[in-house]
Amino acid sequence: MSGIGELQESYRSEGAWPVGVLYSRSGITAIAETSQLQGTLLAISEINAAGGVLGKPISPLILDPASDPQRYTQLASSLLMDRGVTNIFGCSASYSRKAVVPVVERRGGLLWYSIGYEGFEYSSNVIYTGPAPNQLHLPLAEYLFPRYGRRLMCVGTDYLFPRESNRIMRDLLSEIGGSIVGEYYLPFGAQRDAFLDVVKAARSLGADVIFSTVVGPGIAALYDAYAAEDLDPAVMPIASLTTNEAHLQEMWFEPRPGHIVSAPYFETVQSPRNSSFVANYHERFGAKRPADACAEAAYFTVLLFARALERAGTLDPERLRTEVLGLEISAPQGVVMVDPDNSHTYLWPRIGMTEAGRKFGVVAEFKRAMKPDPYLVNYVGLGRIEEIDNVR
Repeated sequence: MSGIGELQESYRSEGAWPVGVLYSRSGITAIAETSQLQGTLLAISEINAAGGVLGKPISPLILDPASDPQRYTQLASSLLMDRGVTNIFGCSASYSRKAVVPVVERRGGLLWYSIGYEGFEYSSNVIYTGPAPNQLHLPLAEYLFPRYGRRLMCVGTDYLFPRESNRIMRDLLSEIGGSIVGEYYLPFGAQRDAFLDVVKAARSLGADVIFSTVVGPGIAALYDAYAAEDLDPAVMPIASLTTNEAHLQEMWFEPRPGHIVSAPYFETVQSPRNSSFVANYHERFGAKRPADACAEAAYFTVLLFARALERAGTLDPERLRTEVLGLEISAPQGVVMVDPDNSHTYLWPRIGMTEAGRKFGVVAEFKRAMKPDPYLVNYVGLGRIEEIDNVR
């Protein structure tokens, strides 16, 4: 991958800020984590090209856990105990975060976690920059239910995030008289034939929406199974919390227009800040590699870290955490801020819809950044969400 060797070499130079980078370039979660790694590297390169932080470059030690939870634990321990690292950028799926959090808590490190998750967690050793459930699940429900119906077929990969996501959606449906007509959990790496059974069941049971929390290569397999059955997204779309532009490139069939995704960022977001980010991303990693939500979140996470480091003047996790809480920066999705109440981040919920050319068009978005509510303690029902601006 472009630039990794020279960045790792700079880690060994004197007078640098060492950080750990723990993203899988192989295994089940490699698609998302490759995007996270690339967003991280782009931010580090831009910061270093501008003179670094307080005159010193950020120097990453990049390790590949290969999507193995034991390897995440081992490599995080090695970074903190043996490699002189106190801050780690890493993890994608909840199983990898759950493997690393006890390590950073025991060793006094800080994990910068940049992907959406199921919520209901807090650690003073984690800065959460991906969307919480109120920024991810609730906007999707708010968009779906009035437009497509209240009968969901749920399909997810068999681990924590999909099961908790379906629990949240079940609670939302119960408030409005909706229902889950079926619930499927498939193993990591399930193939298209397994998803064919799910798609056929959704049609026979009269589902209005297929709600997907599938991760990894299974995402492409699900959409390809849907295409093989020649179903119509205008009638029964796939609505996902996990699909992004990189996954669209992996699909055998180009998905028909009309499938729905909830995320704070899509490559087609219209702003000068995003145009610059996308141009720089493509220049570094190639025009065929889309800038997706995983890349964007990892990118601005490093910018937050660098700003906090500039203020703290030290890699000490406690000092950095103090400086990053309440910190605001301009990200490609919009201005974001780390909430001092819960160490999660104010983000911009959006709804994207598949378009021709394997991309998403933004069809709805919030008019301002939404406060994170990882425990849904302030949630009082779907009717409270009024910020969505329907643009299509």
